[in-house]
Formats: sequence, C-alpha cells, structure tokens
Amino acid sequence: MIEMSVEYTDAPATRPEASAGDKMPCPYCGHPLPKDAESCDRCDWTRSGTTETAEGKASDAVAVILSVIPGLGHIYKGHKLAGFLWMAGAIPVGIFVFLAAIASAGFGIGLFFFYLIAVMLHAYAVDDRVVAPREDEGEEY
Repeated sequence: MIEMSVEYTDAPATRPEASAGDKMPCPYCGHPLPKDAESCDRCDWTRSGTTETAEGKASDAVAVILSVIPGLGHIYKGHKLAGFLWMAGAIPVGIFVFLAAIASAGFGIGLFFFYLIAVMLHAYAVDDRVVAPREDEGEEY
C-alpha cells in the first residue's frame, strides 16, 4: 500500500501577522518594515546611518539668542553647513556695513539697501524653521 502525506498550505500561521501599527515605512523607498528594523532589504537605508540633528533636543529660545551672531543658531540646531555659510557671508558684510557707517560720519543713507537685503535674507531663512513633511521630501515644484 502507498502512503500519502498531505501538507496543508492554507493553515494559519504559528505566529500572528504583524499589524499596521507594528510597521513603519522605509524612509528611502517606503517599503513597510517592522518598527524596530535596523535596515531595509530593498534599499540601502540603515538606522545607524541616518543623520541626526539636534532638532528634537535643541531649545528654540537658545537658538534665537545665538542667532544674534549669524549662523550660530543654525549650528546649534544641527545645520552646521548652513551655519558656517551664513557666518562666511554675514560677517564680512557686517564689517563692511560697520566701516561704511563710520566712513559716512553716521549718516549712512546708502545703508538702507544693506538693511533691505538683510530683511530679504531673513524672510528667505524663515523656511529653515518649518520642517517639510516626509511625503514632500525630494519633490520638485
């Protein structure tokens, strides 16, 4: 007599399937991963390789006080390159404005344009305060 073995493929799993609350999307490709995943098997994302900023730990009030010197607030919040670029651009301009004010005996009428540019740069930098949502990263408008 021939013995026949039957294997059930539609049997319930021995361990419960992870629910949507136990998963997170991969920051690079969006593939669902377990919440405690160290890396993604579909792209090169690794948890240890992510860049960490001081955004969650840094105080906004301290950053505002440090921003009296252009760039220090950015450096404090973890945006080091932007902070050094602000310093490299703003310090020479500040020295020039100071010397121009002294040279004009304090009547620096032409300084209006420098202040106008400073206000425009400030308005440009306001975007640094607002963090874009994850789904908008990498999109071009």
